[in-house]
Amino acid sequence: MGLLNIIRRMALREKLSVRENSRRTGLSRNTIAKYLSAGTIEPKFAVPERVSKLDPFADKLSGWLKTEAGRPRKQRRTLKQLHADLMVLGFTGSYGRVAAFAREWRVEQQTTGRGIFVPLSFRPGEAFQFDWSEDYAVIGGERTKLQVAHINLAHSRAFLVRAYLLQTHEMLFDAH
Repeated sequence: MGLLNIIRRMALREKLSVRENSRRTGLSRNTIAKYLSAGTIEPKFAVPERVSKLDPFADKLSGWLKTEAGRPRKQRRTLKQLHADLMVLGFTGSYGRVAAFAREWRVEQQTTGRGIFVPLSFRPGEAFQFDWSEDYAVIGGERTKLQVAHINLAHSRAFLVRAYLLQTHEMLFDAH
């Protein structure tokens, strides 16, 4: 995603050609042209569905993980022990695949059992977020480093951006 932002910046802000963009990034001209014409923010890659060696044992492992989660910490079987038990049942896959399955299972359990959430809402003028960032600009023919103040209003989600040469208290107060 960072590379896509660089490509877009070179093409749109710096007005560089596709050929020059390609030379600087090391990507082919076709790839540069595809990213610029698509207008997407983040490239999408198609990942084909693959059958895992763990699929026939997934229900068994899920049941084991559920029973282990209910036991006291000292009495739980480790993932290495669960992998060894699966191998006794005929599983030929690696320990890493079992560990990845267990991580995904834990994340799924944490998000499904959490209940209700209350969205944040703010009255006008009640709250805002403030942060600094750095960027460069050409001022008077010279490349100058700028300190950029970002203010994001919580109610309307409107934003304000101001650029300064320094990050001093005076600039902070002026930005606010």
